[in-house]
Amino acid sequence: MSVAFMKEESAETAAETLLPDRPISPHPNLVTETGLKTLEAQLSEARAAYEAASAIEDVNERRRQLAGPTRDLRYLTERLRTAQVMPHPGPTDVVAFGSTVTFSREDGRVQTYRIVGEDEADPKQGTISYVSPVARALIGKAIGELVTVGEQELEVTAIG
Repeated sequence: MSVAFMKEESAETAAETLLPDRPISPHPNLVTETGLKTLEAQLSEARAAYEAASAIEDVNERRRQLAGPTRDLRYLTERLRTAQVMPHPGPTDVVAFGSTVTFSREDGRVQTYRIVGEDEADPKQGTISYVSPVARALIGKAIGELVTVGEQELEVTAIG
C-alpha cells in the first residue's frame, strides 16, 4: 500500500497516547478493608478496559484508547502494592482511622464522616481522607472535645 493512503499520526494523537501519571500521595497508603476491595475492583476494571482497547484494529485509535487504562493500571498497581489495611477501630473513646465521627460546627451544622484512606474518600458519600485537615484535627479526640480547623471550631459529639 502506498504511503499516500496511510493515516499519519498527528502530534495531537501522539500527545493523547502519553498521559501523565496520576499523582501518588506521599502519605502512607492506609486503607480500610472496603477500600482495598474497591482498589482491587478498579484494577480489574482497568484491566478489562485495557484488554478491550488492545483489540482495536486501528493503531492510532488503539493507542488513544489504551492511554487511560494504561495510566490507571500503573496507578492502581502501585496503590495496591503499598496498601496497608487498617483494622476497624471497633468501639473506642477517641476518633481513629476507620471511625465514624459526628461533630457540630459553630454555625449549628452537624456533620458525620467516616475517616478512611485517600483513594476511598468521598465527602458526598460521607467519607473523608485521614490526611484531610478535618480528619487530622479530629483523630485522637474524644466526645465533647473542641478542635479548630481553619477559622471554625468543631465539637466531637459522637464516635462510632
